[in-house]
Amino acid sequence: MIKKTKEPYALLTVLAFCMLFINCKGPAASSTADNENIALPIVYPYSDQDNIGNWKLNTAVSDEFDSSRIDEDKWYIVGKFQGGKPFYKHPDKPNKKVWKGRAPSQFSGRNYRLEDGKLILETRWEPDFPFSDELRKPVFGEALPYENITTACIIGRRDFKYGYIEIKSKAADAPVSSAFWSMGERLEFDFFELYGGSTNPKKSHLDSQLWWSIRDWNKPVTGKPTYTEKKDVGFRVAEGFHIWGIEWNKKGVKYYIDGKLFSEIKANEVTKWAKENVKNVTLPDNYNGYVATKPINLWLDQEVFPWHDIPKSKEELESKSPEGKKDDGIVDFEIEYIRVWQRI
Repeated sequence: MIKKTKEPYALLTVLAFCMLFINCKGPAASSTADNENIALPIVYPYSDQDNIGNWKLNTAVSDEFDSSRIDEDKWYIVGKFQGGKPFYKHPDKPNKKVWKGRAPSQFSGRNYRLEDGKLILETRWEPDFPFSDELRKPVFGEALPYENITTACIIGRRDFKYGYIEIKSKAADAPVSSAFWSMGERLEFDFFELYGGSTNPKKSHLDSQLWWSIRDWNKPVTGKPTYTEKKDVGFRVAEGFHIWGIEWNKKGVKYYIDGKLFSEIKANEVTKWAKENVKNVTLPDNYNGYVATKPINLWLDQEVFPWHDIPKSKEELESKSPEGKKDDGIVDFEIEYIRVWQRI
């Protein structure tokens, strides 16, 4: 398990606070929901400790989750309760339909907590939840009712384009996804969808698999990946905290795990992949599959993937939970921080 990432930067952080106390120019402050001014540490991407890339932390979209309440000026909590029911209305896009989650699971605004400097998203076995009656046919898969399982979703309210995106997290040890992804204009950029604890022995490989994608939501592709990777990372993603880093620019994507380059794809290679792998549609000769060229908003959520596993009971959901936590009906996706740097 990797120790808390702030520790390697201890000297830099101490120096930063000293500079603040002597009224020198220090790191930017972040206003939290408690109206406290917490100075963010001076940190660089885990794979670039000497800041060769000349990165500057974008404090508007980064979060250390050190406050006692989530900063709702920065994040939209999907499914907050009003009048005893979850309410789905985006504060910045009131006329746009809000996704309630992948059935049979449904997003609940109650399913998160801030604890010990971490944001923890919860999947719960909750049959008495006031589930939506909507039976929505998804783009992929069959229509299923919302029932039994609630999950969490928070969406960044501020967008950005290009940079180095880093998250330190531990996936839920359960047959649910722990996902970090993003949406832009007709664009989906999935940084990871980790299925940390399959209960099906034939699918145990999912416990150590990274799945990331770029998806084009324009016709005729309509949500299919223009590039995707499913690779074994060499460890169970739910066993401990790991640092996932994505360097993203107009030339392509570099993917880092715990500071080491894991994968790299260039923009022209994305297009080549799309033309070879997007099925049942006719792509124009000049089609550009590298659609990840627009501003994005970050998403954190949990989902149930019917094509992997759907927990059939509380006991199945919690089968891999540690002793003493097998009866609460809750499994956790833990996030220590999200940091986004951009070029100075």
